[in-house]
Amino acid sequence: MSRAPLRRAPTRAAALVTAALVLGAAGASPVRAQDTATAVLHGFRFASGDSLPELRMHYATAGHPRRDATGAVVNAVLLLHGTTGSWAQFRSPLFAPEMFRAGQPLDTTVFFVVIPDNIGHGRSSKPSDGFHARFPRYTYDDMVDAQRRLLHEALGVDHLLVVLGTSMGCMHAWVWGTRYPDAVDALVPLACLPTAIAGRNRMMRRMILDDITTDPGYAGGDYVRQPRGLAAALQVLYLMGSAPLVQQRDAPTRDAADSLWERYLAAALPRYDANDVVYAFDASRDYDPSAALGRVRAQVLFINSADDLINPPELGLAERLIAQVPHGRFVLIPISDCTRGHGTHTAAAVWKPWVGPFIAALARARGILP
Repeated sequence: MSRAPLRRAPTRAAALVTAALVLGAAGASPVRAQDTATAVLHGFRFASGDSLPELRMHYATAGHPRRDATGAVVNAVLLLHGTTGSWAQFRSPLFAPEMFRAGQPLDTTVFFVVIPDNIGHGRSSKPSDGFHARFPRYTYDDMVDAQRRLLHEALGVDHLLVVLGTSMGCMHAWVWGTRYPDAVDALVPLACLPTAIAGRNRMMRRMILDDITTDPGYAGGDYVRQPRGLAAALQVLYLMGSAPLVQQRDAPTRDAADSLWERYLAAALPRYDANDVVYAFDASRDYDPSAALGRVRAQVLFINSADDLINPPELGLAERLIAQVPHGRFVLIPISDCTRGHGTHTAAAVWKPWVGPFIAALARARGILP
């Protein structure tokens, strides 16, 4: 097991990101979800003690399940999105062509990829469906439990080859490894830390919550139009995902910076609901897998980027925590023209040189690849 972070990026990373950007310019996604559906989980009970008679879980799949002699699915990969995201984020030209095409790390002719909209997100059950602030206050444990029930009840998957998660999905991967250590062979957590959210990370999340809930227009969650505090919350959210090199490159003058920000906010506001944002960020309040890291049985490839404002490397937490994982390895990707701050988690070409061989070796060991 390797304990020390690896800081040298492969020399092909810049070329790979350039290729991804060219594909993005063409606007073509090389993979289309072969199925999108909604499963209903009956009698779902939350950690709070609240329950819903029906919890709707929307999801997409790509590829086909492969079964062993006992009928068990052996090639399932769970792909998990970030806070306020959905399965659709993985159709990005920075992700899809680098991961899903033939010969790529999640080649959909080899793997059965399941991508849920998690509780409170996308087309799954969420506060804005009508419950408003009376929706159960879900946690990350609830979200992972719903993923597990979705896999079992809707897809007949009881064991995962890989859980690959970005940002919030990164934290969910750690929850899988500590809560259900026998249910998954490998974890690829991208852009998070396996410990309680504290310090500046918690402060930024609290700013988002307070911006919305202290606005009189929030009306305890029963607003008739989106409260003005939502725009203030999106300002914090934008900065959380920002990276100095990216913003300087995209907005090298005062007018360009003003214009970029105005366009972002105008495009973002219609896509968000205040209650959904509050619940999504509040869900991290009890997250802390650190005490259980020694119970993780999966092989772990844990990757962060050095320009991540949310998970800054100077804290030294990743190096200290990975030492508690029995089969863990940490990679810290240095800042470059290819990294995108916290958003590096979706720029697959940057970290694919590590993830590709990791998943391929696992698949060969399980007889999925020759």
